[in-house]
Amino acid sequence: QVQLVESGGGLVQPGGSLRLSCAASGSIGNVVSSNWYRQAPGKRRELVAAIFSGTTNYGNSVRGRFTISRDTARNTVYLQMNSLEPEDTAVYYCNIRTQVRVGIFDDYWGQGTQVTVSS
Repeated sequence: QVQLVESGGGLVQPGGSLRLSCAASGSIGNVVSSNWYRQAPGKRRELVAAIFSGTTNYGNSVRGRFTISRDTARNTVYLQMNSLEPEDTAVYYCNIRTQVRVGIFDDYWGQGTQVTVSS
């Protein structure tokens, strides 16, 4: 059983910063990618950032402001968010994808953490 526990969300003023953490525990297996998604009220869940094989990828709206990183020794993934804007307000979800065998993957999700950007 894999568990993902997120932390670090909260209320911040526009222009501020937050760092989200996602700690994984359990029989994690072969991690293919570690990702952060977000979902704002009335909108679809969208990919914010991903890290896989040492490569990072970002959504257009956060590129240059957000940074994803991973500490494999601690089984923790981070999302550093700078220059936050009201449009970044959403519930942020951690996701890891593991490979069970060739062509077969499992997805695990955290419970979500609320980020609110408001003055």
